[in-house]
Amino acid sequence: MRYAQIDKELFIQNRKKFVARMKPNSIAVFNSNDILPTNADGVLPFKQNSDLFYLTGIDQEETTLVLFPDCNNEEYREVLFCKETSELIQIWEGHKLSKSEAQSISGIDTVLWNSQLDATLFQLIPDSSSIYLNQNEHSRATREVETRDDRFLTKIKSDFPLHLLKRSAPLLHQLRYVKSSIEVEQIQKACNITEKAFRRVLNFVKPDVFEYEIEAEITHEFLINRSRGHAYQPIVASGADSCVLHYIDNDKACKAGELILMDFGAEYANYNSDLTRTIPVSGKYTSRQKEVYNAVLDVMKFAISQLVVGNTFKEYNKAIASAIEEKMVNLGLLTMDEIKNQNPKMPAFRKYFMHGTSHSLGLDVHDVDDRSLPFEAGMIFTCEPGIYIPSEKIGIRIENDILITKDGNIDLMKNIPIEADEIEELMN
Repeated sequence: MRYAQIDKELFIQNRKKFVARMKPNSIAVFNSNDILPTNADGVLPFKQNSDLFYLTGIDQEETTLVLFPDCNNEEYREVLFCKETSELIQIWEGHKLSKSEAQSISGIDTVLWNSQLDATLFQLIPDSSSIYLNQNEHSRATREVETRDDRFLTKIKSDFPLHLLKRSAPLLHQLRYVKSSIEVEQIQKACNITEKAFRRVLNFVKPDVFEYEIEAEITHEFLINRSRGHAYQPIVASGADSCVLHYIDNDKACKAGELILMDFGAEYANYNSDLTRTIPVSGKYTSRQKEVYNAVLDVMKFAISQLVVGNTFKEYNKAIASAIEEKMVNLGLLTMDEIKNQNPKMPAFRKYFMHGTSHSLGLDVHDVDDRSLPFEAGMIFTCEPGIYIPSEKIGIRIENDILITKDGNIDLMKNIPIEADEIEELMN
């Protein structure tokens, strides 16, 4: 693995938390992601299933975890199935985990090869009352591609048609929503790598540089710091494209006097960071650009102050709406009459601020959560207000990652330059 091995205690405790929420005499099965094909014999880089990684720390394809906490045979209360290597696999693909290595990473004593999976399930499942199966139930998930979990669900329904099936996702969403100290440590490492990339970019940007050259500088800094790369497709959007929320072409020259909105983050040990900064191509904001920038920054600082234990997404978003409305009136974008007469289902400020202010962050960039729950210590959120004015070619978003604690919150990106004057000073 490229990253430093994570303390197996994280995965041991994660499994304990999950099985504590299972119904009595139940069994749970989790599968790795597939290696996805492109064309001919090409494949995409492997990305582990976040839930399986959360429970095992195993970062290898063709892996299955079986949890049966009430099994009479203690050896089969936790079983990890891995891909058995061979001389041919070793030649073409390189090293695969041995049983002892899988034990060391996961903290699971019973590690078997995949060839034993079917026989073991036929041995264990008849003694259980119900089966927990896993699916991607993220609110934004698309389900166009059949996954290993999908195929496994079909198999279980065929092989054990009379068993009661239960969903693992609701349990995991609540567990993964709150991060442990070890998880926070990994996310902080990802944020620190992202800081290095941003500082590198500040010394690189100048008029006529191409967006993809900036992306290349960021990627370079990620890779030399043990990151696998970008947590998501980076946005390097200059000029009018700074107003395009998910612009990823990154293919044009940055012109003097324009802004560049950069939304990127390093991944480290499968954990993610998420940063946005908007900087001037020429190294100095125009008076209007700085006016809008500082308005967004003020809203961000206020929003961070609201990320505290006990607050809720409903109240949080309501407070942000009021704050950004005030700024938009001051900027001449809205009038008080427009706000007074607005459609409550489509507030006037949405013309210039179209997205949410915060999302959960962790093993997924848009991490799983349960928004019915109030904020609590251990949750990590992005904070990313923005104002987008296409007619002025001004799109500004600023984003940091915030950890909620019982004593307030901690900005995991507090060392990354954010004030307009500081950015100008560093660029010049």
